[in-house]
Amino acid sequence: MTDDLDQLRQLARTFLEKESVPNHERWAAQKQVDREFWTKAGGLGLLCVSVPEEYGGGGGTFAHEAVLLEEQARAGDSAWGNSVHSGIVAHYILAYGTEEQKHRWLPKLASGEYVGAIAMSEPGGGSDLQNIKTRAIRRGDEYVIDGSKTFITNGAQAELVIVVAKTDPAQGATGISLLVVEAPLTSGFRRGRVLDKIGLKGQDTAELFFDDVRVPADNLLGASEGQGFIQLMQQLPQERLIIAVASVAGIEAAVELTVDYVKDRTAFGRELIKFQNTRFKLAECATEARVTRAFVDECIQAHLKGELDVPTAAMAKWWSTERLCVVVDECVQLFGGYGYMTEYPIARAWADARVQKIYGGTNEIMKEIIARSL
Repeated sequence: MTDDLDQLRQLARTFLEKESVPNHERWAAQKQVDREFWTKAGGLGLLCVSVPEEYGGGGGTFAHEAVLLEEQARAGDSAWGNSVHSGIVAHYILAYGTEEQKHRWLPKLASGEYVGAIAMSEPGGGSDLQNIKTRAIRRGDEYVIDGSKTFITNGAQAELVIVVAKTDPAQGATGISLLVVEAPLTSGFRRGRVLDKIGLKGQDTAELFFDDVRVPADNLLGASEGQGFIQLMQQLPQERLIIAVASVAGIEAAVELTVDYVKDRTAFGRELIKFQNTRFKLAECATEARVTRAFVDECIQAHLKGELDVPTAAMAKWWSTERLCVVVDECVQLFGGYGYMTEYPIARAWADARVQKIYGGTNEIMKEIIARSL
């Protein structure tokens, strides 16, 4: 931590307490945050904090993104899709875009004028990116995109969507490319329903459809076609680290909530914290939090140095998400019946936690990646 990161933490905490916390129930009911929430965040400099200032960003590092993720978890906000918008979408453009593309799109993402999404998963497959069915065929100075995507975070609100598509279907993984679709300017682009999920109720997760969608050829990310799969593999470690950071912050928030509850709640004439089982369970949870925090912090340090490799990112993702589910479940148990009531944050945290083991690559895929490195 530095003074700069401390200041960002305080700004984020104040903003989320004022603009996010009072709206959690309403956002869950409408299945998305208010659109103006994005522009408010952008106005305060809370979007694209790790993007260089020359492109409208905050000029920070992944450490700045981590601070925002931690404060979002602390606020109990699982609705705002900024981790995808700022930590993933913006960095694909930053890493692979031309100077013209970066100056065209990144300032709009940083201000909140555009909300960003990345369309990978399809109805017929999630983690199997090599076998996607969406096509983007070059015709003159345009690409024509046809296909469908699902489980797309920010899908219903996004103005900028990075689409993973086959530009050469005969080439397998080497035929995949990334194309940018600007939704307000594109005909044939349709949004399906916002999906009804077990958790993450306020997060906009939608279906997207591409019916003869035409985009300029210069919306291709990368110097040439066929680089998409490599680009995805290069960026997935940061995506998985984002999930790990959010998970360990979720563990810490759950433990804090539960400690406060058991100190206040009584049973059989004494506070729950005075029962040995309560103390032992919380001791286990606090240790899980500390161990996971140490590993994830080590991964953040490695990433800041450009040294986080794919297997270690996979370790961080599977370990932290598994521990999150274990700890939150123990915390729900200590809340008793109230832990199952959705008005209690611990119940919402329990429902939100489960998907962490699925998206960003399932934990089974993470173990396969680790095993291949041994």
